[in-house]
Amino acid sequence: MDYNPFLPEVQANPYPYYAYLREHTPVYQIPGVGAYAISRYDDVMAVLKNPQMFSSSLLYTAMMGECYPFPPEAPSLPELDPPVHTIQRKIINRAFTPRRVASLEAHLREVGQELIADMAAQGQCDLIRDLAIPVPLITIAELLGVPVERRTDFKRWSDTLVRGMSQTTVPPQEREGILRSNAELRAYLQEVIAGYRKQPADNLLSDLVRAEEENERLTADQLLSTAVILLVAGNETTTNLIGNAVLALLNHPQELAKAQANPALIPNLIEETLRYDSPIQILARNTTQEVEIGGTTLPAGAVAMILFGSANRDESKFADPERFDILRKADGHAAFGFGIHFCLGAELARLEAKVALTVLLERFSHLSRTDEPLTRLESVLVRGVKALPVVVR
Repeated sequence: MDYNPFLPEVQANPYPYYAYLREHTPVYQIPGVGAYAISRYDDVMAVLKNPQMFSSSLLYTAMMGECYPFPPEAPSLPELDPPVHTIQRKIINRAFTPRRVASLEAHLREVGQELIADMAAQGQCDLIRDLAIPVPLITIAELLGVPVERRTDFKRWSDTLVRGMSQTTVPPQEREGILRSNAELRAYLQEVIAGYRKQPADNLLSDLVRAEEENERLTADQLLSTAVILLVAGNETTTNLIGNAVLALLNHPQELAKAQANPALIPNLIEETLRYDSPIQILARNTTQEVEIGGTTLPAGAVAMILFGSANRDESKFADPERFDILRKADGHAAFGFGIHFCLGAELARLEAKVALTVLLERFSHLSRTDEPLTRLESVLVRGVKALPVVVR
């Protein structure tokens, strides 16, 4: 079986491919791509635990070419290795604190309830457009100090970034638009960052401008890359977490009934969604030397594609992994990564999803899909649907 994550049929449903890979070829060199797909949980964790042999440095810049938004002189945090990564992560951690995240909950609930009221008035709505997109978009925009009138631009920029980062070759008719959108975002952020250097404000981006660690600060280019990755990671991935959770509930009515009857299960529902249908399916590393993984020797300079979506359905880690079970203890799932690159915004994503799902299930006793077919996002990295038409009562 020729697994290739760039094929539409694989993106539509990668899980049968993952199961085949885990059983037959757990480290599989993808024909025509050359990268090695790593599908078993233990092998994925071994890669994540060893940044010395499996480097993040500049990999995506090389893979994605001209549409990738980060310049070689200022790669994003996920692309960095120690010791540079260590310093930059500490600087960002000083601004992106647990207290700041926790302080958002009350306001997030207000936002969610307003969105739910609008959905109730419609009766039939698109859960992605009406709830899953605005909750994280409003949150990250407020964290970064983006004014209300620029939120539509921010969503467009984010969507375009993900589109450009999700494919090795971009169709010529799309390339110009992606590059123009990236340039608009960079120009906007450069202007905002320059303003915060002169006049600080009470938001995350302004705090990043001021934050310092071991007498080092983020440069202008580093600030720009950090703001861009926060936009993408704090927006697109959480939208898909919320959408994937609701879709899984709708496809498993017994689990939906459990969540409606007991809201205390929602945090566990979120963890099971992260395991069952991970918003981030794949990330990559490059080998710094010849290394053996899963019984296969990878040469130095090889690209290792970490299949998070496969690791999270590995039978050796999770019993009956193809079953969606919101009572399952999904501890140890790999959806947020592991080690030095563990997702910086994991707690924010959990909070946003908890608020969105809580207000949704509190308000509506009836929630069902329409007959409209679903369209999947065209992405090798992220998994979700473009729209989720639902009837609510």
